[in-house]
Amino acid sequence: MRIVIAGGHGQIALRLERLLAKRGDEVAGIIRRPEQAGDLLAAGAEPVVCDLESASVPDVARHMEGADAAVFAAGAGPGSGTARKETVDRGAAVLFADAAEATGVRRFLVVSSMGADREPPEGTDPVFATYLRAKGAADADVRARAGLDWTILRPGRMTNDPGTGLITLADATGRGEVSRDDVAATLVALLDEPGTVGRTLELIGGDVPVEDAVRAVANH
Repeated sequence: MRIVIAGGHGQIALRLERLLAKRGDEVAGIIRRPEQAGDLLAAGAEPVVCDLESASVPDVARHMEGADAAVFAAGAGPGSGTARKETVDRGAAVLFADAAEATGVRRFLVVSSMGADREPPEGTDPVFATYLRAKGAADADVRARAGLDWTILRPGRMTNDPGTGLITLADATGRGEVSRDDVAATLVALLDEPGTVGRTLELIGGDVPVEDAVRAVANH
């Protein structure tokens, strides 16, 4: 497959690029800064410099021609203020979905966040609350599109612990942690499983092997 990943230099994306390249897929990662290219090349991915905060739909669509799938794994990241949650976590996701539809790339995965489907609890840090609302708005936009075979993945609190390959994946899992390694492995399995189209899934660490967990959800 040829897969285009938005947020190509992110922690999830770099792991995902390594996994996909290792199994022989062709991977392109969209990055904002040219100096990030070396890390993508080392992961086996083709670096594509394109700023999703200022690009047009045709700009992005040009990089998606001929792809079999697209993964939105971009985020404004820690330390960014409320304005960039809106331009990246919501705006860039909508732009990326527009570009996918424009080029006929149907398979579309989104790395979202647990809690994005409800109003943040009182007392939530204002920037984090803005982030959750932006992710929720982006998810709602993607879910409304008939032109995409979408799956939305909402991991719990992510860690840099080594992956175990064992997860809990369901419509609702409850709170929990999950390693970024296991998030990336789950995305690979979701790409391969058309039975997960149209599903919004929560993910935390667990005791079921990734491929079995994805297959079980697809058959449910």
